[in-house]
Amino acid sequence: MRILATLSVLDRKLLRELWRIRSQVLAIASVIGAGLALFVLMMSTLVSLEETRRAYYERYRFAEVFAQLERAPERVAGQIEQIPGVDVVRTRVVVGVNLDLQGSREPASGLIVSIPEIERPMLNDLYLRQGRYIEPRRDEVLASEGFVEANGLEPGDAITAVINGRKRTLTLVGVALSPEFTYNIRPGEFLPDEKNYGVFWMGRESLAAAYDMQGAFNDVVLTVSPEASLVEVVGRLDRLLEPYGGLGAFTRADQASHWYLENELTQLRSMGTVVPLIFLTVAAFLLNIVLTRIVTVQRQEIAAVKAVGYSNRELAWHYIKWSLVVASLGVVLGVGFGALLGRGMTAMYVTFFHFPILLYQLPGVLVVQAFFIAAGSGVLGALTAVKRAVDLPPAEAMRPEPPPTFRQSWFDRLGVRRLLSQPTRIILRNLQRTPTRAAISVVGIAAGGALMILGSFTLDAVNVLMDFQFNVAQRQDLSVYFYRPSQHGVVHELSRLPGVVEVEPLRSVRVRLQNGHRHRNTGMDGVAADARLQRMVDLESGPITIPPEGVVLSRVLADVLRLAPGDRVEVQVLEGRRTRGTLVVTKVIDDLMGTAAYMDSEALHRFLEEGPNASGALLRVDPVAAESLYQRLKGMPNVSAVVRKQAAIDSFDQAMGETMGTVRAINVLFAVIIGFGVVYNAARISLSERGRELATLRVIGFRRSEISYILLGEIAALTVVALPLSLVAGYLLARATADGLSTEAFRIPLIVSPRTYFFAGAVVVLSTVLSSIIVRRRLDHLDLVAVLKTRE
Repeated sequence: MRILATLSVLDRKLLRELWRIRSQVLAIASVIGAGLALFVLMMSTLVSLEETRRAYYERYRFAEVFAQLERAPERVAGQIEQIPGVDVVRTRVVVGVNLDLQGSREPASGLIVSIPEIERPMLNDLYLRQGRYIEPRRDEVLASEGFVEANGLEPGDAITAVINGRKRTLTLVGVALSPEFTYNIRPGEFLPDEKNYGVFWMGRESLAAAYDMQGAFNDVVLTVSPEASLVEVVGRLDRLLEPYGGLGAFTRADQASHWYLENELTQLRSMGTVVPLIFLTVAAFLLNIVLTRIVTVQRQEIAAVKAVGYSNRELAWHYIKWSLVVASLGVVLGVGFGALLGRGMTAMYVTFFHFPILLYQLPGVLVVQAFFIAAGSGVLGALTAVKRAVDLPPAEAMRPEPPPTFRQSWFDRLGVRRLLSQPTRIILRNLQRTPTRAAISVVGIAAGGALMILGSFTLDAVNVLMDFQFNVAQRQDLSVYFYRPSQHGVVHELSRLPGVVEVEPLRSVRVRLQNGHRHRNTGMDGVAADARLQRMVDLESGPITIPPEGVVLSRVLADVLRLAPGDRVEVQVLEGRRTRGTLVVTKVIDDLMGTAAYMDSEALHRFLEEGPNASGALLRVDPVAAESLYQRLKGMPNVSAVVRKQAAIDSFDQAMGETMGTVRAINVLFAVIIGFGVVYNAARISLSERGRELATLRVIGFRRSEISYILLGEIAALTVVALPLSLVAGYLLARATADGLSTEAFRIPLIVSPRTYFFAGAVVVLSTVLSSIIVRRRLDHLDLVAVLKTRE
């Protein structure tokens, strides 16, 4: 009470008003809080992931430049160190292997990376999650965490690997993480498959002896000094390694794991701004409606306040403070709930990307931004009501507001009034007399459904993307990769294996495409004109026949290189004879994954100046004989990896299922909040305005159900109008967002399924029903005597 005594008259009046309509205040604050919670969720997760990544990269010395080659003597490492700007160099032996896991019938493969026999700091250092470091000169390995967990392995287990055509039994002694493999994906693939693909770290001497690489290396990573030019270092390194079969050096920006992680962060940045803006816009409309109603009801109070000497500025500040208090409550709710969700989502990302540390941060600047965003929304929502209060002359304000001018409604003019019941006519007349408020309510309700579509359409898009890539474009069951390009005789040998129904040779080479100063390292795939298992498919026009000459580029790759059909592109092959030439871009296709380039397989062989070689083969197999086929493939010495397409899809679905489920739950919650906030406020305002009218109807004989129908029927009418608008708005929002979510790794197609539309509509109806139930309870407890005593 002492605190209240120290407040000014207007401040005490403000507190009384806020308490009197506390449920409406809480509803509006919840809408503001939902928007801010999404803002804090997305941005704090983004900041935390960036800080976690920075700390991880720094503590474990993630390299800045990477290069693979066929073989170079160790003395070349000294020449690399002499390149101007190079800081630290680490040479390695890296080997792709076929695995035979005890108890596993499916094909599996891995990548073995050499590490020092004696543990010491190194580039791309390891975090030992479990077990111990390897011992010198023993066939001991550390394995990536995802692979170990997916296969239920433990330190001490044995793993059989085919290294250089010979089987070798390796002993698992520890589980490790590395900044080089936060997103563990098999080279050339689009989806992680941690059950059937793992990374292993083995002693340098042991691996070199097994792979005939003593005194040599086939992989190098390095860091550069802060003042060095990455482009210059990469160019010099390429030229130095070219005689040793260099496959093209590249920077961290193009390193696969970092690239996928950066694409994910790009999507977070896009979603962190669009969705909160919608919530805060709706909240501003709600504040405008409520404050306008308060000013209308308090006309005589405003006149009295002005008459006793309060200035227009003090009165304006009074109502602005009203909106700021509501916005501040929204900030408390939004920041608190957003931080809670942000910590959970950051932990989910840390698990998915295998970070060893979690550094969740809620920067103070983010909280300040949230407050100013909410305050701005609140002030904008209050401006109309403030202007109305300031412009109201005291003498005029002492009189009740004049009733609206009577005029016939549209259904009166159409002559359909006889077809409508009296309560229905009351509903329609009230909507016609308050069109602005009805329109704002419709927009607010529609926003809830639109947000539901915006949050759910990515599920539809991912389903279409997966179907497009793995059922329409790639129709094989197995992909078999060879250690070295082989003659087609090996492909014919595969066709004679039991269970093989169809075989298609696969020829793929690493190339550097260049247009002026723009360049990109990527893969060039040879596609046969009559290909059935690997087809070129355009998202709009469907399957495309590969042109006999020239090169076909994906839309994203063409945009990066600024190329169009008819342009010429310089091509440098980064393996074998390292052929160089200029090719014409014959087509640009809209695909959904990666940055690919294609050529007719015969034309590619001619460009490479080789015979009908194959890097691997695509197989369609009989499921009945699949297990025996897997065993035969595991024993083939030239096979470096076997990829079962369905296993990769299942692994992706399992990993994304939890993430997508969490995101959908959050979307439903926030869509219900915004729908409930809008409907509840509209109903409460209508009840406060028409309480006397409804009480009078009860007194003259209308039943409680009829009175409820008048009020809730209005809500139902607004919802019916809002539903189709929400579907249209949701589609437009999805369309505007799809491009922002698309990255070089994945393009998000604009696909909204009927199921998503139905689900969004159901969420809108649910939020309407919840708010209607609460309003109906208040209507049932309406004090008829007290209401009828109220002055008009």
